[in-house]
Amino acid sequence: MTHDIVRTPSWPGSAEVQRVTALLRRESVGGLLLVVAAIAAIVWANSPASAAYFALRDLRFGYEPWHLELSVGAWAADGLLAVFFFLVGLELKREIVAGSLRRRSTAVVPVTAAFAGVAVPALVYVAVVHAQPSLLAGWAIPTATDIAFAVAVLALVGSHLPGPLRIFLLTLAVVDDLIAIAIIAIFYTSDISVLPLAVFAVLVAIYGAIAHRGRAWFARHACGAWVVLLPIGFAAWAFLHASGVHATIAGVALAFTVPVAASRRQPQARGMDLAEQFEHRFRPLSAGVAVPIFAFFAAGVSVGGGDGLLRAATDPVTIGIVAGLVLGKPLGILLGVRLLTLVTRVRLDPALRWIDLAGVGLLAGIGFTVSLLIAELSFPGGSAHTDDAKIAIMAASLLASVLASCVLLVRNRRYKRLALDEEVDADGDDVPDVYQQPPGPGL
Repeated sequence: MTHDIVRTPSWPGSAEVQRVTALLRRESVGGLLLVVAAIAAIVWANSPASAAYFALRDLRFGYEPWHLELSVGAWAADGLLAVFFFLVGLELKREIVAGSLRRRSTAVVPVTAAFAGVAVPALVYVAVVHAQPSLLAGWAIPTATDIAFAVAVLALVGSHLPGPLRIFLLTLAVVDDLIAIAIIAIFYTSDISVLPLAVFAVLVAIYGAIAHRGRAWFARHACGAWVVLLPIGFAAWAFLHASGVHATIAGVALAFTVPVAASRRQPQARGMDLAEQFEHRFRPLSAGVAVPIFAFFAAGVSVGGGDGLLRAATDPVTIGIVAGLVLGKPLGILLGVRLLTLVTRVRLDPALRWIDLAGVGLLAGIGFTVSLLIAELSFPGGSAHTDDAKIAIMAASLLASVLASCVLLVRNRRYKRLALDEEVDADGDDVPDVYQQPPGPGL
């Protein structure tokens, strides 16, 4: 995807800044930073200096009358992660207005896969922990897919995989995030204060009105969003936080007010597509700052030596999450698509094979960012189950990425052998003919 980049005057070091931001827009770099931050947190939390890590994470600052005196870890989870959800909201709206979710024929397969890929892991988790009703609060932990991590792994191992497979994963992950957002809003919101919520709604409407009226100006002036829209967005976030609804939802609500060009072929659509401009500008902030910092403060778990590992390994929460992500996710995705093709006239894209979908299903078992967030919301503060859930998420994400890589690397080698023919498209349907050949035995 191409972006219109607004050129700004050069200043000393601007070239270096532009190189860094361009690097942060790469999917593989964002995923790598996420992993590095999580590993650093685990190492520090289990080192002799672990007390300093937890003291930093629990350090509180802010303004209490506005319900904003939070710990550093809470600021990362509730505040910085709203930037990530803002990017998710932009992707969702663009997909709904002008992307793959616009047409039912192309959206129905990955959307069905996403819903089934949420339902089956939740059922697997419930089946594992049903004997202990107090643990059922964590049912949503294995339902989420980390879009940044999953796409990063796909970018590393799938250089020759068919394009529709990546679109399938992106659409599935985006819908998965939308479901996760709805789950957080419905099931992990306690008491709601109506007045702050009403003020939040008014501020979102103001934000959207300004974004629509000033779309051309914001597209030309990169600093406009920071000066005009950011203060309104922060105020909306603060009031939503005060209302009792999880504040990350503010990022999605604000993103849905940003104008999107309904068609790439419209005159001046590219220059006026403010959502694309915002995504281009804010992605480095999300990938390079917001998500790694959240992962750093969310992933820091004191294992407690062999006894701690043994406790975590035998905790039904751990078993349920690992089984849900590693087994439930790919099983749900494959079953959902299979049932859809059996009971309807919908068929898979000619470029896709069931073994490719199995690899993507395993990849969807990487539930990192949103799963860690839901884990913190599921159990009381200080509960050992919260730490065990985080250990399970990281172990399952690692296992899912390894298994998915094994499958997709084999498939990638097969497609690479056919690379000489990949540009042949005799029927003009934008799908290389090599991907439309009948599958061989076992494919």
